[in-house]
Amino acid sequence: MEQNQNKGPKNDGPKNKQSLLVLVICLMFGLLFINLFSFMTRNQSNKIPYSEFIEMVEDNDVKKVVIKSNTLEITLKEQNIMGQPAKVYTALAESLDELTKRLEKTDIEFRREEPNPVMEAVLSILGLVLPILLMIMLFPLVFKRMNGGGGMMGVGKSKAKAYVQKETGITFKDVAGQDEAKESLQEVVDFLHNPGKYTAIGAKLPKGALLVGPPGTGKTLLAKAVAGEAQVPFFSLSGSDFVEMFVGVGASRVRDLFEEAKKNAPCIIFIDEVDAIGKSRDSRYGGNDEREQTLNQLLAEMDGFDTSKGLLILAATNRPEVLDPALLRPGRFDRRVIVDRPDLKGRVSILKVHAKNVSLDETVDLDAIALATSGAVGSDLANMMNEAAILAVKNGRNAVSQKDLLEAVEVVLVGKEKKDRILSSEERRIVSYHEVGHALVSALQKDSEPVQKITIVPRTMGALGYVMHVPEEEKFLNTRKELEAMLVGYLGGRAAEELVFDTVTTGAANDIEQATKVARAMITQYGMSDRFGLMGLAESQNQYLDGRAVLNCGDSTATEIDHEVMKLLKKSYDEAKRLLSENRDVMDKIAEFLIQKETITGKEFMKIFHEAKGIKEPEEKSRVEEKLAVQTAEESVPVLQADSEHGEIPKEEKPDLETSEESEASVQESF
Repeated sequence: MEQNQNKGPKNDGPKNKQSLLVLVICLMFGLLFINLFSFMTRNQSNKIPYSEFIEMVEDNDVKKVVIKSNTLEITLKEQNIMGQPAKVYTALAESLDELTKRLEKTDIEFRREEPNPVMEAVLSILGLVLPILLMIMLFPLVFKRMNGGGGMMGVGKSKAKAYVQKETGITFKDVAGQDEAKESLQEVVDFLHNPGKYTAIGAKLPKGALLVGPPGTGKTLLAKAVAGEAQVPFFSLSGSDFVEMFVGVGASRVRDLFEEAKKNAPCIIFIDEVDAIGKSRDSRYGGNDEREQTLNQLLAEMDGFDTSKGLLILAATNRPEVLDPALLRPGRFDRRVIVDRPDLKGRVSILKVHAKNVSLDETVDLDAIALATSGAVGSDLANMMNEAAILAVKNGRNAVSQKDLLEAVEVVLVGKEKKDRILSSEERRIVSYHEVGHALVSALQKDSEPVQKITIVPRTMGALGYVMHVPEEEKFLNTRKELEAMLVGYLGGRAAEELVFDTVTTGAANDIEQATKVARAMITQYGMSDRFGLMGLAESQNQYLDGRAVLNCGDSTATEIDHEVMKLLKKSYDEAKRLLSENRDVMDKIAEFLIQKETITGKEFMKIFHEAKGIKEPEEKSRVEEKLAVQTAEESVPVLQADSEHGEIPKEEKPDLETSEESEASVQESF
C-alpha cells in the first residue's frame, strides 16, 4: 500500500533490524555448511586404509600421530594447498600396544588422548541441529517484517494501492460525457457526506456499485472521481491481482484488503476488471478452484461489513454477462451504472476537457470533430487530441489547428500515409475503380450516407484505398432500407472490378466479411428476413467488447440461415452491378480523375457526378457541408458510424480502433 506522501519519511529502524536478521540467517547457513563439509571431509575424503598408514610409517612420511579411541589422527610431513601439514584419518586395526611399539622404533611424535564420548556426541549434534533450529525460528519473523504480514513472501497480502483526494485531485468536473453515470454516483457521494438525512427515514448506503461499459469510456476515472468528491481513502486494484499460482492466496488477499479498508473507514474499494475473479461458478465458463475460493471470500466479506461505517465497493467490467449471479444480487452490488459511449454532446464535452491544456488556434471547431467521430469513446478522443498536438509540433506550429485535428482523426482510423509504396499502373486502375464503385453506389442510393473522401493512397493499417462517409446527423437506429443500401455499398467495389476488368481480386475480402456480418445480423437478430420473420436465431455475447453473436438454433436451421444470407448477398451484388452498369460513363470519368489526383474530396466527387448526369448542383448546403465546410483532401473527415439501440450495426470496414464494433468507422478500405 502506497503511503501518503504528505507524511514524513519512514523510520529506517525496521529496515536495519531486517538487515541484521538476514545477516544472522546467512551466518547460520554458513555455520551449517561448514559443519557439514567438515564432517564429510573428516569421514570420507581424508580417510585411508590402515595398511596405507603402515606404509607411510615405514617410508617415514608421518610427522605426528594422535590416538583418539579407535581413530588415528595422522599428520603428514607433506603440505596441503594451504601450506599446512596434511592430515588423514584411519581406524585402529591392531592392538594399541603393538602400535606403540611400532611408533617407538621411529622418530614419529605420538600421544594418546582420552576422548569424552558424551561431549563429542553433544557437540556433533549441536553443530548440525542448532543452525537449523535458529533458521526455523528466525524465518517467519524475517518474512513477516519484510512483507508486512500476509504469509510467506507476502503472497497473501493485498496489493491494493491507496490514494487520497490530495494525491489524485480528480473530481466529477474532470469527467465529461457521462452525465447519467455521474448522477447515479453523486447520490452515493452525498450519502457519504450527509448520512443523517438518509438514515433518518431508514435508507442505507448501497454496499456496492458495478460500473459497466465498453473499454475506454472512463469507468476507472469515475471511480476515482467518487473518491475525490467524497475525500476519503481510495483502495484501487485489479481483479487479476488476487490470483496467484498458490491456492488460497486470492482469498487471503481479499481478507487483507477488507481488513485494511475497515481500519481506514470511511473509504472506497475499487476493483477493476472484476470479471477476473467474479466469473460464474457454473460449468459453462469452466471451473477454477482458486478463483472460486477468491469469489467466495469476496461474497462473504461483502455480506460481513457494516455500511454505516462508510465502506463502499466499486467495481468495473466490460463483461457483465459472465459475472456470478450471487455477486450481482441486491445487498452486494446494489447498483449497476452504465458507462456507455458518449453522444454528440458528450463527445464535445470530452474534447473540451482534453483540450484544456492544449493550445488551439481560431480555426478549431470541436463540434465538427465530435460530429465526425460518432461512436468514439473518451480514450479515442484523448488519443486524437494528443496526436493533433504532436502533428502541430511536427509541422512547426505553436497551436493546434483544425487541419491537425482532422488529420489526427484520420491517422487514428486508417493510419499514416505510406509514401514509399508505389503501385503499378494496373493496380492503381483496379484500386481506383474499386473505390469509385463504393462511392458511386452510395451516391446513387438515397438511403446511403454522403461521401466525404475517396483516396487510393496506401495507409499503414493495410488499406490501399478507402472511401470515407460522414453522417448528416448522429443516428442511433438503422432502417431496413438503410441496411440494404449498406450491403449494396459494401459490394460496389467487387461489382466495379467485375464490370470493368472482367475478373475479381482479393481486395474485396474485407468488404465481403463486413457484408456477410450485416446480412447475418439482419436475419438472425433484427427480424428482417421473410423466411424466418421475427424469430430470434442468435444472441449477442460480449456486448461491450466485440458484440459477437452466437446462434441458438439447430443445425438444420443454421443451414437455412446460410442460404438466406447467400440469397440476400446475391441480391445486393446484382443491385450493385445494375447501378454501376447503368452509370458506367460516370464511373469511368470519376475513376480517371481519381487516378490523376489520387485523392478527391466529396465535393469534387459530387461535382463530377452531377456534370456527368447532367444534374444541376443544389445551391443549398447540407448540414454536414455547413458544419465541416467541405475540407480539402488533406482535411477530409473520417467518421465513426453510430450504433443501433437494438444491437450491432456493422458499417463500412474499420481499421483496428480500440472500441467495439458499435463504433465501426464508415470507411470502405477494401485493399
